This record gives sequence, structure tokens and C-alpha cells, in this order.
Amino acid sequence: MGLKFSRHGPSKEGHRGLLEVQYKLINYLSTSFYIRNLVSKKRRRMIVGGYDLDMTYITDRILAMSFPAERMRSVYRNPLWQVKDVLDMRHPGHYKVYNLCIEEAYDPSHFHGRVERFPFDDNHVPPLPMIKEFCEDVDSWLSSDPKNIAVIHCMAGKGRTGLMVSSYLVYMGMSAEKALQVYAQKRTTNNEGVSIPSQRRYVNYWESLLSLPERLHHGPPDVNLPQPVSRELIRIRLYDTQNVNSLFCVVSEMQKVPEERYHRPVEVSKGCCRRIKDGFQRTNSTRYYYSFVQKDDEEKEADKQEAHLVAQMDTESSMLYKKTCLGCYYDTPVRVTGDVRIIFYEKLIGGRLFYACFNTAFIKSSLLQFSLSDLDKVGKKGRSISGPAFGLELFFGPANVNCCCIPTSNDGDLHDY
Repeated sequence: MGLKFSRHGPSKEGHRGLLEVQYKLINYLSTSFYIRNLVSKKRRRMIVGGYDLDMTYITDRILAMSFPAERMRSVYRNPLWQVKDVLDMRHPGHYKVYNLCIEEAYDPSHFHGRVERFPFDDNHVPPLPMIKEFCEDVDSWLSSDPKNIAVIHCMAGKGRTGLMVSSYLVYMGMSAEKALQVYAQKRTTNNEGVSIPSQRRYVNYWESLLSLPERLHHGPPDVNLPQPVSRELIRIRLYDTQNVNSLFCVVSEMQKVPEERYHRPVEVSKGCCRRIKDGFQRTNSTRYYYSFVQKDDEEKEADKQEAHLVAQMDTESSMLYKKTCLGCYYDTPVRVTGDVRIIFYEKLIGGRLFYACFNTAFIKSSLLQFSLSDLDKVGKKGRSISGPAFGLELFFGPANVNCCCIPTSNDGDLHDY
């Protein structure tokens, strides 16, 4: 004889009791500081109104925080109802919330309808026009009443938030370096605010687009967004690699979703970087490519259609080829425009090693080069394949696609692996 199990489920009283236990557990965890302190790591927190929240005043009128969460996510993020209580208590009727997350949203009515979304991907960058629209919106809100504050958050309230907060500080007259420094000091305990290189790169891009007024009463700066520039990616090189014979790379453009602010990555190319054969030697002669040289305004009109020969940077001396290098040459150049993301993988599916984001309008020569410290989210595996002199090189044709980008006499030099 064996044990007999009842086929009947829990009674209604038991089910009600179970729900009550679950509610009490969630309520206890959401008021417990330990888990949320663990998740927030080195981000500064505020204790206000009996709540311990992952939020910080960057200035008197700019508040950065992590996501105001509901349900189980509130166990380790800021509980939305606690954020609302604090904002209604400290800034009644005078706050506006800016949500930078694409992955999560909430009902704007929680914050009296004063919510704007400027969504872009986690650990990545927004398009430059979105930064402009964000800064103008924040400035308009803050200018409308001296009591108004802007509450800005992404999911963790660090990278994306830091990029946009720093961009607004630049919009108000700070240098990019100073803005990033102020954010790091105010938001974190270890002075590591915006740590992703591409996000820092875009704050510097943004600074270069602003012309600050010189009159006594400073108004908003003039923003000179670049016109879309198309470039043709011809070759990818990774110098001084180790413990690897090939890598996969995916090139994507950021394209706007119709009727939304969000720009999604759209794949334009997928390739494989293979090891350049041992013993390959370049000649020591200088190599030239057609490109455009920036000139004064008076000279631009006359030379608008004229291509100029410029020397490639000296990255191809024979010394480099004593190290292991990987390369990918495109028989048909890959045309990219605007905001571009290039990701490197150990395997075709999964195993991301690192990536970089850039805008084609800021490519001033045929070469775009990155050291390991210029690449994003380089983990243990990414570092394990990178030698001491590791570098990534992207070689582009000229911005004017009507010109031949490479003299035919040198075509053979590119087919070296």
C-alpha cells in the first residue's frame, strides 16, 4: 500500500491566505533597503520621507534616478508609489518625468500626465536629433517656472540618464568634459558616471554642434545638426589579436520607427573577419586614397566636386604584421549613413565581444580607429583576444560617392587575406 494524495486543490480560504502571504512578502521586500542597495551598486541614494530611493539631484533642478517600478520589479528598483510620494511632497505640481527606456513604460497618469519618453536602447546612444529635442523640451519646461524640476531616468539611472543629463548641461554652457565630470561626482560614489565610451563620444559630438550666444542675457544655444553623410565601408581590420582566428561582425544603421521617437538598429551587413596570412608584408611605399580635404569657405564652392589625394595614416608598416591581425574586405562597399553600430561576435549567434557606435558625419578622413578603451562593453572574453597593442580600424571611401575611392593601381593591395 502506498500513500494516497488528495485530488482536491487548495480551498478558497487557503488560496486567499496564499495571496495574502505573497502580498505581505512583496510589501516587505519593497520596504527592505538591502536588495535595492545591492542592485544600485555605486549609485548615490537619497533617504527622504522614510524611503530609501536610488535618486540624486545633479543640480537643484535636475533629478536623476532609476526606473520607477511596479509589482515585483519594485523589489529591487525604485517603487513607483514611493517616487510619486516624494515628488508630490517636495515638488508638488512642478515636476516632469523623462523616461529614456525603450524596454519599459508606465501609465503617465501616475505622475499627473507630466511624462515624456525619449527612448533608446540600453547601453547604446540616441540619434543626435533626439538629443536636440530632449534638451529643448527640458529647457522649455524649466524656463516656464523657476520652481519646475526635470526628473530623468532610464532603467538603472546611470548610462543613458548620464548621457542625456550631461548633454543638457552642455546645452546650458558647460564643456562636455566638465558635464560628464559633474554627473559622475553627483550620481556615483566612485566617480564612474557615463562609463560607456560611445555614450561619452556622443556627448562630445553634441558639444561640437552648439554655438553659445555671447550676449549679456544668455539664451539657448544655436544647434547645428549635421546633414546626413553617407560613407562606404571598404575594410575592417583588428590589429594585435590573440587566441582567435576569426570573428563575426554586424554593421547596423539606426533608422527611425514611423510615428515614434525611437530609432531601431537595422542590419546592413554581416561579415567575418579572418586571420591575415602569416608572413604577409606590406611595401614601405606611401599609399594614397581619394578623399576630401576640409577647406576654408571661400575654397569650398570651387572645389565642391573635386577629389583630393590624401595619404593614409601609417598603420600598415611591416612591424604590425608581425602580430596576429584579422581583416574583412568588402568586394561591394557597405554604404552607411548617420548613426551606425558595429558589433563583434565570437560566434555567428551569441557571444558578443564588444561594439562601437559612431556617426558618419564625424568621420573626417578615410580611417576611423578605436583602441580597446574606445570600445563598449568589453568583457572578459573580449579582453582575452586582445593583445597589448590591440586596435580596430574601419576604412571608408570618400563622402562623395561619385568619386572613385581607390586608385586602380592599388586595388590588389587590399586583397591580402
